[in-house]
Amino acid sequence: DTLWDLALAEVKKREKPDDDDVKPGEVWEKSVLFMGNKNGGKTTIILRCLEREESPKPTLALEYTFGRRARRPNTPKDVAHFWELGGGTSLVELIRIPITSHNIRSFAVVLVLDLSKPNELWTTMESLLQVTRNHVTKILAKLEKTNPEVAAEIKQRMWNDLQRDHPDYALVDPFPIPLVIIGSKYDIFHEFDSEMRKIISKTLRFVSHYYGASLVFTSKSEALLLKARALINHLAFGYDKSKSVSVDPSKPLFIPAGVDSMSQIGPPPASDSDLGKIRANTPLELWKKVFEKTFPPKSFCDLQDTKDPAQDSQYAEYEVDVMRAQKNQELEQYKRNASKSWKEMDFDSD
Repeated sequence: DTLWDLALAEVKKREKPDDDDVKPGEVWEKSVLFMGNKNGGKTTIILRCLEREESPKPTLALEYTFGRRARRPNTPKDVAHFWELGGGTSLVELIRIPITSHNIRSFAVVLVLDLSKPNELWTTMESLLQVTRNHVTKILAKLEKTNPEVAAEIKQRMWNDLQRDHPDYALVDPFPIPLVIIGSKYDIFHEFDSEMRKIISKTLRFVSHYYGASLVFTSKSEALLLKARALINHLAFGYDKSKSVSVDPSKPLFIPAGVDSMSQIGPPPASDSDLGKIRANTPLELWKKVFEKTFPPKSFCDLQDTKDPAQDSQYAEYEVDVMRAQKNQELEQYKRNASKSWKEMDFDSD
């Protein structure tokens, strides 16, 4: 190749987003699903990414919004579809709605974990990622029969951030679609005991590296929100990846996928004698048991905490509410009549 050929190839490479399927001039269209703890800050992060000056409201089940950006002047605007799952882990089955075989190639997940609630952290993470992974695996299994090339492409992308010569290549289990883990409410987390912060940070570093995910800690601080926004903009609009890295447990973590390693993370935060007593089949199970020894899972049921959105004033609609009240009265009357009829029935005794 001539020097001009090389220069032209470099220019095209810079103009083109990471996704090889999107050619210059075409519209980049991606989907991102946000899920995580209740009141963990998902809506705030989405609004910040879309540069919307709105007050966040509680998410009702599964909500959708979108953003549009132009990569360069005088070019079509790319589209990013943002889905947000509310209810913590109680409504996780709804992830089947946004993630389909039609958009799986352009889908990514953002898991927002509330750092101020370490006793809910592992349970929330495990429940949401497990259901999501199972659903994606089923989609890939169908694609292997109907479109094996696409299925093979998606599986290959799982390893894009981890080179074959990486020392942990055989020790990790990448998530089937791009994943970003955000530790929210760092301002509260920063007030924790230093040893507690170290255990949480180290554990999330391991989990992120194990799943081939990027990890970032954030809060309402503008500087930290910008770092989280940089990762999400890469997923949603193909912006360049941030090259900064922060692994100091005394500071907010920022670790892009594929940068960390088991040797840098170190062993689970427990004594050698305690580790020897723990029975685990996988590294992930070992880290889980060590983490939950310090932060026992909180016994709670998301469903019990879920408020009836029909009683929320922000969703008030006069005509609908009047009709609902009328139907409630009819239902109560039906229950009373049914109960009365039931008591009057004469059953034959054996």
